[in-house]
Amino acid sequence: MIELPSAAELMRAHKVSRGVVLRAFGTLRKDGVAEPVPGGRWRVVRPGEPTDQRSLEVRIADIIVDERLEVGAAFPSASVLAERFGVSRPTVTQALNKLETAGVLASGGQGRVRTVRAVPSREERS
Repeated sequence: MIELPSAAELMRAHKVSRGVVLRAFGTLRKDGVAEPVPGGRWRVVRPGEPTDQRSLEVRIADIIVDERLEVGAAFPSASVLAERFGVSRPTVTQALNKLETAGVLASGGQGRVRTVRAVPSREERS
C-alpha cells in the first residue's frame, strides 16, 4: 500500500488551497485510483487489489480468531497494529478502546500488555 501525502503536505509543497487538494483527491477516488484511509490520509489503490471496507475494530477483533488467541493471551501493541493496518497509533487506540468497552480485550494500563478477555463469535463480528 502506498500512502499519499496529507492534504496539508500537498498544500505546502504546491502552494495550493485545501479545496484544490480535496478536489484532486475526489477525482482520484472517482477514477478508482485512490481511497481514503482512517486518519484523514489517502492511499493508492492498485487494480485488482482487494480492499477491506470493514471497520478497524472488526479487523482487529479478527486477529483473535485468525491467530487462535485464547482468553488471557497477550494482544499485539497499538504500534504493531498501526504498522500492520497502515493507520496511525491514535486511530488504533480508539479501535482498541471500543474493543475494551465491548469486553473483548482487557487493558493492562499504560505500559502493560492488553490481553484477550473474550473470543468474539462470528455473529458478534458481523
